[in-house]
Amino acid sequence: MKAFADRLGRLGTETAFEVLARARALEAKGRDIVHLEIGEPDFDTPPHIRQAAKDALDHGCTHYSPSAGIDEIRRACAEHIAETRRLPYTPDHVVIVPGGKPILFYVILALVNEGDEVVYPDPGYPIYESVARFAGGVPVPLPLREERGFHLDPDELAELVTPRTKLIIINSPGNPCGGVMGRADLEAVAEAALRHDCFVLSDEIYSRILYEGEHMSIASLPGMKERTIILDGFSKTYAMTGWRLGYGVMSTRLAPWITRLMTNSNSCCATFTQLAGVAALRGDQTEVGRMVDAFRARRDELVDGLNSIRGVSCCKPQGAFYAFPSIRSLGRPAKEVAAALLEEAGVATLAGTAFGRHGEGYLRLSYANSIENLREAVRRIRAAVEQLAEVDR
Repeated sequence: MKAFADRLGRLGTETAFEVLARARALEAKGRDIVHLEIGEPDFDTPPHIRQAAKDALDHGCTHYSPSAGIDEIRRACAEHIAETRRLPYTPDHVVIVPGGKPILFYVILALVNEGDEVVYPDPGYPIYESVARFAGGVPVPLPLREERGFHLDPDELAELVTPRTKLIIINSPGNPCGGVMGRADLEAVAEAALRHDCFVLSDEIYSRILYEGEHMSIASLPGMKERTIILDGFSKTYAMTGWRLGYGVMSTRLAPWITRLMTNSNSCCATFTQLAGVAALRGDQTEVGRMVDAFRARRDELVDGLNSIRGVSCCKPQGAFYAFPSIRSLGRPAKEVAAALLEEAGVATLAGTAFGRHGEGYLRLSYANSIENLREAVRRIRAAVEQLAEVDR
């Protein structure tokens, strides 16, 4: 039998799903696991959104739609982005896709030639590097360091972006560190992109999960609208992870090509989920505010708890719903610590190295869980860390 394509060897993965599978297997054997590994809200999709999908099904909205999405949702997305980013957009700038990842995948396929460089955050969402490498690009990690509050270093960015750079990927609020890019950070990226005539993929999927201030998009800076692709969606803001509904906002020059990639791969998104998306954007936003308030309280509970553990320290994230505590003083690889926490303490976390080599010495914990479970997780982590320290004595 002939071998599979060589390009498969360039594909990475998302460790969260692997750890989830292992945690579920332990649960099947009777173990009690506190899940802090998976990045999805633990809330239900708001009722008015679910009702919109039911109504659409009852009205026969079960057929193909245009590959770029039905007009109603493209218009709703354009209006939402125009209002929140203070930029003029029309439905022609919007392409609807099944989740956020396809925009990342399609944009890289559409822009990156063999050997082109792609600058991306490290620690950062692992699919950035995976898809860039799969497409034949050269991934260039941009370190985010704790001593800078997990913000980029403008001088380091200026050195990494070169004439060979085709795309810069940014993520704010960010996964896994929870950092938020301020104007100075965005201006540094914009300056580099303009100087070297490259594109920016701005992953803004967590833009509504922000604990102070207002979200700012790099697309709003002078000269950046035409070269910025905004990635956004419904999974995080509206607790719609399983609905698989996302979108990209981009130049009308690029949008037809992203649409063609949709035609060649998924044909279209389900019509009834698109109509649910319209209800999400145009309906009552009360549940979004309540969810963010709950995440804020959970963040404070978890971060304070982690900082009370000897050998663990944690910065307070500004957005998203992840804590990224340092375990460097434990003197053990992050993967080993994460494995011990799962197997021995019953707490599912991710090693920081799942998000790049600069994540060594850290863990990622999702606080999309109840305060009671977060307290139990801290109790178990404390006991496990104390046990590790005892072994090292």
